[in-house]
Amino acid sequence: MSLNSVNTNVGAMIALQNLQATNAELGVVQSRVNTGKKISNAKDNGAIWAIAQGQRSEIGALNAVKDSLQRGQSAADVAIAAGESVSDLLIQLKEKALAASDTSLTTSSRRALNEDFKAIRDQIATVVTNATFNGVNLINNSTGTNGFKALSNATGSTIKVGPENLSLGGANVTLAATATIGTSTLASTALTTINTSINNVSASLARLGTGSNSLSTHLKFVGKLQDTLESGVGNLVDADLAKESARLQSLQTKQQLGVQALSIANSSTSILLGLFR
Repeated sequence: MSLNSVNTNVGAMIALQNLQATNAELGVVQSRVNTGKKISNAKDNGAIWAIAQGQRSEIGALNAVKDSLQRGQSAADVAIAAGESVSDLLIQLKEKALAASDTSLTTSSRRALNEDFKAIRDQIATVVTNATFNGVNLINNSTGTNGFKALSNATGSTIKVGPENLSLGGANVTLAATATIGTSTLASTALTTINTSINNVSASLARLGTGSNSLSTHLKFVGKLQDTLESGVGNLVDADLAKESARLQSLQTKQQLGVQALSIANSSTSILLGLFR
């Protein structure tokens, strides 16, 4: 290295450039250690950051899908619980109707059976009306329900759980809301209707159960998909902290050596003073 000027110290300039480069690398490593990410903003790697952001938006959208599926599950489960109650009540009505079909009954006995029958009949209407979750009733035809459409993906596709009409006098519970067993003839007629209703309600519950299982299965899939996407984003942006730790030690040592090299280069021009003694 030439020592012929106190105005231009080439060695110091080179040492300073190297020290600045080391400090820049050290800043990058420290940022990765602090955040745990090798790409924390668009300046680190614009393409990878954009891909990661796109996947993060997908993950966020899947949270809404999971919420929708869970609401659908809850609505279906409430409907199933109510439908099972309706089925149990129909079985009780069958017992009352069968007893009332006996032509040897006394008037007072038939009257008592009829009162019990009407109370149980009205209970069916109460159960169906109150089988609501978050404003959704899958078994009450009077609400004009169209079933429940749960989100299935981030693009807005849906999975539908169809409605089942379990209202009195409807397609499944064919027993009229005003049905009675005041005579043996009425009891026999009601018995036939109740047997049909029991079979229809069982089929409705099977369909509701299938719908609930579909939502549950898809909910599990969405959860696994979300975990996989999060893992993929981590592969793109997460830092290898073991490697960064080793690199941090190396750069800190390099920084200290750079400071010493700059100090030596700055002091080298003092040798020129010896020429003027």
